[in-house]
Amino acid sequence: MRVLRIVGVICPDDYEWYYRDWLGMSCTCPHNVQDAINEAAGDFLTVEINSPGGEISSGADIYTALRKYDEANPGKLKIQITGQACSAASVIAMAGYCEMAPVALMLVHNVSQEARGNHNVMEKVAEDLRIADDALSDAYVRKSGMSKKEVLDMMEREAWITAVQAKDLKLIDAIMFEGQDTASPMAASLYDLPSHEQMEAAKEALAARKATEAAGEPPSPEAEGKTARAKARLKLLTLTKGAKR
Repeated sequence: MRVLRIVGVICPDDYEWYYRDWLGMSCTCPHNVQDAINEAAGDFLTVEINSPGGEISSGADIYTALRKYDEANPGKLKIQITGQACSAASVIAMAGYCEMAPVALMLVHNVSQEARGNHNVMEKVAEDLRIADDALSDAYVRKSGMSKKEVLDMMEREAWITAVQAKDLKLIDAIMFEGQDTASPMAASLYDLPSHEQMEAAKEALAARKATEAAGEPPSPEAEGKTARAKARLKLLTLTKGAKR
């Protein structure tokens, strides 16, 4: 199985050096995807997406390459949105069977472009952007079954979409880990990171234990007393902190 990560800015092949070598940033180019497809050679290919998007023609090129791979090798392509799939990256996510992490986000919006000039130039740019919106909307329409108007309205709103919403809209096929969750401590709401005092007490207890172990001798009453005092202090701090909530 081959894993392809689509991360960072989506850019043309001849911009890769600028992002990777000059800026030291992650990026994904069409040739990166085509290389992975060639290496997969008909085997199972997992595509993991965590990208803010980028240049639309590069995104369209990648989308097309993955669609072709999926059609040539049915059931051998899985797309997973692991962090974010924004803009052009959300178009790429429409190329085949797609899952989305429950904490991931998708961003769908109209195409944008910087421009300068007189009103003729601006009107032409606006016309070109509407044409690009119409073309890219086809990816969402084909995946979800929504109407063209529904998709264009969604793009117009610049919609952030959660995994649950994306599944309801049929923009994805499944939510990752769905049905696999088991009961576990709710760390985000029931626990806090240890305070400075707790950390210092824990360090004191750990240092006392390591000193005893390093000596290779049974712990002395003094060392045991120091460890016990440190643990008691840590427990007291924990109880005190809990009582303040």
